[in-house]
Amino acid sequence: MRKWLPLFAACLGTLMLLIDVTIVNVALPDMAADLGTGLSGLQWIVDGYALALAALLLVLGSLADRIGAKPVYLAGLTLFAVSSLVCGMAGDTSLLVLARVFQGIGGAAMFATTLSLLHATYTGRDRGIAFGAWGAVSGAAAALGVVLGGVLTDLLSWRWIFFVNLPIAAVTIALSVVVFPASQRNSGHRVDLPGMLAFTVAATGITFGIIRGGEHGWDDGGALTALLFGIVAAALFVFIESRSAAPMLPLRLLRNRTFAGTLLGASGQTFAAFAASPLISLWLQQQLHMSPLRTGLALLPMAVTAFVVAGATGRFLHDAAAQWTIGAGLIVIGIGAGLLTLVDSGSSWTALIPGLVVIGAGAGINAPALVSTGMAAVPPQQSGTAAGAVNTARQLGLALGVAVLGTVFRGAAGDARPTPIGQFVDGLDTAFTVAGVVGLVFGAVAFALLRRARVQSPPVTPAAVPVG
Repeated sequence: MRKWLPLFAACLGTLMLLIDVTIVNVALPDMAADLGTGLSGLQWIVDGYALALAALLLVLGSLADRIGAKPVYLAGLTLFAVSSLVCGMAGDTSLLVLARVFQGIGGAAMFATTLSLLHATYTGRDRGIAFGAWGAVSGAAAALGVVLGGVLTDLLSWRWIFFVNLPIAAVTIALSVVVFPASQRNSGHRVDLPGMLAFTVAATGITFGIIRGGEHGWDDGGALTALLFGIVAAALFVFIESRSAAPMLPLRLLRNRTFAGTLLGASGQTFAAFAASPLISLWLQQQLHMSPLRTGLALLPMAVTAFVVAGATGRFLHDAAAQWTIGAGLIVIGIGAGLLTLVDSGSSWTALIPGLVVIGAGAGINAPALVSTGMAAVPPQQSGTAAGAVNTARQLGLALGVAVLGTVFRGAAGDARPTPIGQFVDGLDTAFTVAGVVGLVFGAVAFALLRRARVQSPPVTPAAVPVG
């Protein structure tokens, strides 16, 4: 059994960082009441983590190539644990959001290195078993996050969704120090810090501008300035990457229709499937007065369906054309998001079930092919960059989706406090409609880009079910 201790250490870290994407969703109403924050503050509690993951995955992967995966993984675990402690002790929203950002930085360091550590530790059949177990654990994180968040918030308080990370991180750090071999270093490998900075400013500026514009109006100077900075930084990122000798994202890869379609599918999937989850949680708890635990259980149909569909259809869809897995799967997600508009002012939580099940089915078809198709579309020496780019696109889609759907919800529901049930549902239905349109449009474009592309049996098949 000792030979599987490195796998256990890698899976513990991965499970912890991915659970923290979703575990906050069912605790948001309690956070709002305790910290006295509104929708924009709650959006940043979710987005601070997602943006840090999106901004730093690729660059921390490059840093791990340069100084070794093991020290980067250990540093990520340590930062994640310390920031989790600060999250749990935070007395105001600003400190909690800042701590969530640092949590995301630690999570990015962990996410960028676990597969490298497993690849260096195992060979042959053992490596395949390790990658499969890692993927299964990653897929289970979505379901476990909402249930664990509900249990901890109900029995203790929302602060324990962060405190629970401390003993897990301590065990993982102690194991990792002992069981992982010393990492190889490549001192000639460059880290694209200018590209990382430009990408971070672009993603943060655009997200901040969308959230602030929805809260204060689109003529607000802060919102317009943030959007302008974000757009300029995005243009600067393109310029830097086109001139860099070691770019964070080689732009020539985007000329590959298959790779571009995969990135579009990854960002569209998390936007359409998961970005409305915080709003659903608020409806279930603030309007229907359900407990955090019951809220987590009400959200389970999507994750469970995705897990079952991915497992049941994976072997049949393995060699299917990517247009049918990624493109058509995203269209199914869009249809599911549209079905969520069945919710009206007299609905119970069961009105969510048809939409959640259809979204889960689409994610189960779509998700397993995302990273594998992206990796197969590029030369083998760039497969790591491709996998990192797809995971970056997932987190960026989630961050922008939470910002956009929160903004359109506020525009439709208005600013009355407390919000009448009719207005709240109007906001929900508007957000669901936007999510559905994004799924359908992104799915159609991805379908067109991915025509004739096929999954090519890549060396790693990450999580069957993404978390968002």
